[in-house]
Amino acid sequence: MPTVNEPRSKVDVLKALRATPGLMQRVEVSDVDELLLQKQLRQEYPDDLVRLSVSLCELRVRAAVKFERATEMWFDRVGLEQATSERVARHKAARFSGIVDDLCCGIGGDAIALAAHCQVTAIDSREAACLMTAWNSETYAVSDHVTTLVTDVKRHAGTAPLVHIDPDRRTGVRRSIRIEDYCPSLSFLHDQIASRDGGAIKLSPASNFGGKFPGCEIELISLNGECKEATVWFGSLAGQNQWRATALPSGETLAADPMSARPRMMPLAKFVYDPDPAVVRAGLIDVAAESLNVGRLDAEEEYLTSEERVRSAFVQTFEVLAELPNNDKQIRRYFREASFGQVEIKSRHVRIDAEAVRRKLPLHGDEAGVLIFARIAGKTRAIVCRRWR
Repeated sequence: MPTVNEPRSKVDVLKALRATPGLMQRVEVSDVDELLLQKQLRQEYPDDLVRLSVSLCELRVRAAVKFERATEMWFDRVGLEQATSERVARHKAARFSGIVDDLCCGIGGDAIALAAHCQVTAIDSREAACLMTAWNSETYAVSDHVTTLVTDVKRHAGTAPLVHIDPDRRTGVRRSIRIEDYCPSLSFLHDQIASRDGGAIKLSPASNFGGKFPGCEIELISLNGECKEATVWFGSLAGQNQWRATALPSGETLAADPMSARPRMMPLAKFVYDPDPAVVRAGLIDVAAESLNVGRLDAEEEYLTSEERVRSAFVQTFEVLAELPNNDKQIRRYFREASFGQVEIKSRHVRIDAEAVRRKLPLHGDEAGVLIFARIAGKTRAIVCRRWR
């Protein structure tokens, strides 16, 4: 037990807050200023309990974009930031069955999804993380399928045939995109690949995974147009192709060798497409273009084009209204005569200051437009479009 002056551990405060549901209810329904609310609550509750309740309430609001039952879940700031979104976790979990170890489980986002198909041992070195995983699995009614274990995975990684690993990307207070900086280490990940029947490793989509996992399948997963994760599949869970791109929530997926399709250039046509970042990061632009029967504007650009509109979760579609030189005066002249009131400005490889461009545009109408700066056949051009809903 802590002394009068000794602060309680995070686990003790979490348990105390769970045993005081009335405090969370008061924070959730309060409409007064946060500082005033904390001052009022400290007259009735310990300071550490008040701070945690206010923080948890804020995190639950933020977590709503990741979890359907966020208002009932338990988080800390780092745990929420690193947690896999529910849709992504369910997509991955669909490949698993049987018994699985979930290493570096955090607040349990992946363990919960895995428990719908498997018996899961969720392992983390932080006792608070395992506690939150256990409580969150209760929230999703899968606690009968989840066992937590507080230990360093480098000393005890479990013995299940299958494994899911979410290595810590932080070095100090900053995130790293170098897998060599992850904890557990790259050599630990290779050992798991060699010793398990199969599994998955969760990586940042920005990490330097190229060439690090020979013989594995690397799936780039996007959610609502944002690339969320690079998943390394190995052993019995790996597909036949080394590269895959998947767009959620539709589930549309594309797996191929990036060199299996040849780039096809086309002049700008009636429609232009901005490809999903999962396709781009997986290097499957030419494969996607071939499957959709569209062409590329330039070998240095990922933007695609076609005369007939195509439908796919892998592209955002824009109807082309005009092609202009990359010339401020001509661009302003066009917009002066148009009826746009707001303009979305996009670019991939052409360096622009979007806000500076927007400030120069005469926007006097009420329509919404899009201005894309892109290379077309080797020259930078400005493409005026309308987003196709």
